[in-house]
Amino acid sequence: MSLPPGFLDELRTRVSLSQVVGRKVTWDMRKSNMAKGDWWAPCPFHQEKSASFHVDDRKGFYYCFGCHAKGDAVTFIKENDNVSFMEAVEILAREAGMQMPARDPRAAEKADRRTQLSQVMEEAVKWFRLQLKTTAAAEARAYLEKRRLPPPAQDRWDIGFAPDQRQGLFQALTQKGIAPDLIVDAGLCARPDDGGAPYDRFRGRIIFPIRDARGRAISLGGRAMDPNARAKYLNGPETDLFDKGRNLYNQAPAREAAGKGLPLIVAEGYMDVIALSEAGFRATVAPLGTAVTEDQLRLLWRIHDEPIIALDGDTAGFRAALRVIDLALPLLEAGKGLRFAILPQGMDPDDLIKAQGAPAMQKVLDAAQPMVNLLWRRETEGKVFDSPERKAALDKVLRAALKKIADPSIRAHYGEDIKRLRLELFGQNAQPFRPYVPRGQGRAGGRFAPLQPIAPMPSTRASLLGSATAPVEERLREAVILATLVIHPGLIRQFESALETLDCTGEDHALLRNLLLSHADASDPRAEIAAAAPAALDLLLSHPHVRNAPAILNISDREKAEFALAQDFFILQAERGRRREIEEAALDIEGVVDEGLTWRIAKANEARAEAHRGPQDKTGESVISANGVALDKEELEEARKVFDSIRFDRPSRRH
Repeated sequence: MSLPPGFLDELRTRVSLSQVVGRKVTWDMRKSNMAKGDWWAPCPFHQEKSASFHVDDRKGFYYCFGCHAKGDAVTFIKENDNVSFMEAVEILAREAGMQMPARDPRAAEKADRRTQLSQVMEEAVKWFRLQLKTTAAAEARAYLEKRRLPPPAQDRWDIGFAPDQRQGLFQALTQKGIAPDLIVDAGLCARPDDGGAPYDRFRGRIIFPIRDARGRAISLGGRAMDPNARAKYLNGPETDLFDKGRNLYNQAPAREAAGKGLPLIVAEGYMDVIALSEAGFRATVAPLGTAVTEDQLRLLWRIHDEPIIALDGDTAGFRAALRVIDLALPLLEAGKGLRFAILPQGMDPDDLIKAQGAPAMQKVLDAAQPMVNLLWRRETEGKVFDSPERKAALDKVLRAALKKIADPSIRAHYGEDIKRLRLELFGQNAQPFRPYVPRGQGRAGGRFAPLQPIAPMPSTRASLLGSATAPVEERLREAVILATLVIHPGLIRQFESALETLDCTGEDHALLRNLLLSHADASDPRAEIAAAAPAALDLLLSHPHVRNAPAILNISDREKAEFALAQDFFILQAERGRRREIEEAALDIEGVVDEGLTWRIAKANEARAEAHRGPQDKTGESVISANGVALDKEELEEARKVFDSIRFDRPSRRH
């Protein structure tokens, strides 16, 4: 089976090599540099103790300095899993959410045609380069000199000129024996509606070649010399070679420069990219005539973990930033973010560099803001919040934006920053929530004085309680849930959804949760987890509260463990829901305390009490099911029988 053109390139763009390899090796964190996509580990292909296996995540290649194994993600799966090339591609395609193409006997023929189209495009680039040196291009050369692009810079960027002739390029290429169909299919010429001879798409324009990640010319961009032209900038049409939503201008040189430590900058157009690169900011790219797409954003993160979006200092630039925010929020991952550099009013990068030089541009980049600041600015700039209703409307909009973030940890951190910005906007009138302290137990004369923080005793500083970053009861219940799943790994799949959405209170718990999910199908999950995180597992299982949990004491009783686990998940959810309501109420209380505010807190308390109380109106033995619903035990057994009668084999979890 042959793959269609571009399929493997798209697959490599979507799949992170470090994630693929990371499931098979243990990274040497002292030697690795995650920020630069530089990973080291003992080689999985030969026995060794030193970390000689190197993964370059940005370039998508690995190399072992011991056994000299090398390749990309497809090669790694093929060699490590002992599968064929197509099987390796299918494994990675499932992981990337890509559908394998249907068998196409003409795929090889299509691949050959893409090669031909690329060769035609290169011939066109050569012809346009020659035209820039002719008398007809005098105005174009003057324009480029004015933009501080002398001939050496023009040569570096392969800039050319398309004379204002209907068939100048077409005749030049056909005289070289190139078929008209290839010229049209490459996007260089178009056929008129009346069926006559093809005509040149680019006329009277300065030409900028567009190249793919391998440096091959795939399309052209043209800047009109006529100020009255209908389109100032014109890109070639989408072809078998060119998909403008999946490519970036200056992609290959920028990737190489970013790999050497330069920040990745996303500008708006060709001249901005060229001006920045010529000024020393060589890791600069631009979308191709459209707003940034999801595929382009993933491609940017493949090149650099935190690209800087350099926006023109005008309304259009700010609107472009807002579109990127809405696109990026659902795609955010730990370590993958965006920063936004806002240029002075009315200036683009080229203007700023010409007026004030590269140091001024560097100053703008150094002041780049995180995306949460742009999100806040979008919802607050130019608005007045002088009433509880307007403040509540702001809160509603911000919560809706935060819900788009899939990663619970990132969502929580965004929430913290939003709360900080909210307090800065509305002032510090809202007092933080303080527990009631009986008379005489707080500061002198302070009936409602806050409790003073108590430092943990030396013996508990490193314990589960001493390391808690959330209320102790929640962290203990979270620990019991994780320990129960370690002892009863057969329940992981049953509670998989709840476990995936569990907001862990510390790095150790988050690590154990991820290991439980990734080793659910292992023959001995506990041994795998112990090998990957021995310290975190020992600390979890050694805590007295965990050791005395019913599910731990009754190791052989899976049914009791299942019931206990369902109830723990349910109670933890109710506890956290109540706490969140109280925290939000503490922020809202700076306004008028109305019945709605007290009703929210009352409902949260009722939910918490119901979770702890369990079902009270059942005459038989009652339990809490995995989805948090109170059921009579007999009802639950009947439901299980019905479920078992319709259960079918689910596909294995993607790794």
